[in-house]
Parts: sequence; C-alpha cells; structure tokens
Amino acid sequence: MVSGDDATPGYVDGCLTPVPADSQDAYLAFSAESAQVFRDHGALRVVEGWGDDVPPGKHTDYARAVDLRDGEVACYSWIEWPSKDVRDSGWQAMMADPRMADRALPFDGKRMVYGGFTPIFDRHMGAGA
Repeated sequence: MVSGDDATPGYVDGCLTPVPADSQDAYLAFSAESAQVFRDHGALRVVEGWGDDVPPGKHTDYARAVDLRDGEVACYSWIEWPSKDVRDSGWQAMMADPRMADRALPFDGKRMVYGGFTPIFDRHMGAGA
C-alpha cells in the first residue's frame, strides 16, 4: 500500500445508507452510540457523512445504489480498523454487545450497502503537502 503517514488504517468498512431527511438528529444520536461500541471493540475512527451534494449519474449513482426515495438523504460512512483481524473480532463482539440489541434503526437497513476494504492508497494532504 502507498501511504502518506503511519496513521493509515489496516482495514476500512464502508456504508451507504438511506436516511429520512427529517431524522438527522435521530441518525446522529444512533451513530454516536454505535461509534462508542465500535471504539470499545477496536475501531480507530468512525465517520458519518450527511449527503448534501450527491448528484444523479447517467448509469448509476448513490441514490440508485440504496433505492433512495423522496424525503431521504444518502449518508456515507466509514469505520477504520487497525487490521482485518481486529475488524472481524470487533464485529463479532459488537453483535453480541447488549448495547446493540433491539435498537430501533433511524434508517432502512435493508437498503444499506456496505463492505470491507483493504486500503491500497492513502495520501493525507495536511499543511505543507
């Protein structure tokens, strides 16, 4: 992997989620609670992005990927892990964590798109870059 510094995660989970536009506060609260559980089980960083400039594409796009409906926003999220092994054990532990049981989802989880990725390029563009 090509990296710009030593803080590059060893593994990343990415998610694209349809969220009702009027549920941003509920989504943010859910995300904050979930992020703590992820961190407690080894995640390095959790980022949630609220779509505000997500244009339609000619062949495919974010909206079609999650069957976005009127009144919904496409949210893009990622979770950084030190390694795939930590991610795999972290997810297993998290699914057994009582804080994750019986939680109401502020989004349609059936239309969420997600996957795990091994970083192959990472270039941080901080000051002086």
